[in-house]
Amino acid sequence: MNSFKLWVLGLLVAVTAAAGAWAVWNFDLRWRPHTVTHHQAEIDRLLKEAGWVSPGLKGPPLYMVSFRTCPDCVRFKLEQFPRLHAAGVDTRVIEIARRDANGLPRSTPVERATVAQLWLTRDWRLLEAWTATPPDAWKALGVPPADGDMARTAVVESGRDLADRLTVLMKDNGVSFAYPLLVWWNAKGEMRACTCESRHAYRFVRRELGA
Repeated sequence: MNSFKLWVLGLLVAVTAAAGAWAVWNFDLRWRPHTVTHHQAEIDRLLKEAGWVSPGLKGPPLYMVSFRTCPDCVRFKLEQFPRLHAAGVDTRVIEIARRDANGLPRSTPVERATVAQLWLTRDWRLLEAWTATPPDAWKALGVPPADGDMARTAVVESGRDLADRLTVLMKDNGVSFAYPLLVWWNAKGEMRACTCESRHAYRFVRRELGA
């Protein structure tokens, strides 16, 4: 009987330890940012040369690769941008009009037009207006169409090419590309990256950026 009790006690301890380890991984470790150690120069160049849009703050830059109807992107903008801006963080948003997949469109004409305009003008007020309007209600009034315009279509394709290239480069750093992809530099001068699809990741980003 005593050996049975010991066996049960040992099982309970093992289960408790396993549950604790799973909780630490699920609520903490899995959401921590990654340090980018490979292809830093190319990633830095790609981000700086992209058509990012920002409020022009003087603090550290935070690059965010996004698309308009990405729920996790929308949530991060709504919940975290005010706190980041209050800390002076320059949120540099790179909007992408995604390629079609399996014959199904993943962007609309007005989305492509707006993405091209943002890349060309870096107009933060346009991004704010677009974000504040439900996607189906956005008419892109006053924004030239991208479809049928070779130059603006090329700009849209540049965004897609950027996402394709970042997918490869981030994979070499143990980061699976997803939206939103966030890239920044911490106080140690390390390039950091996070596919922040969950609120569990937000606190790490704020902490490293002083927000």
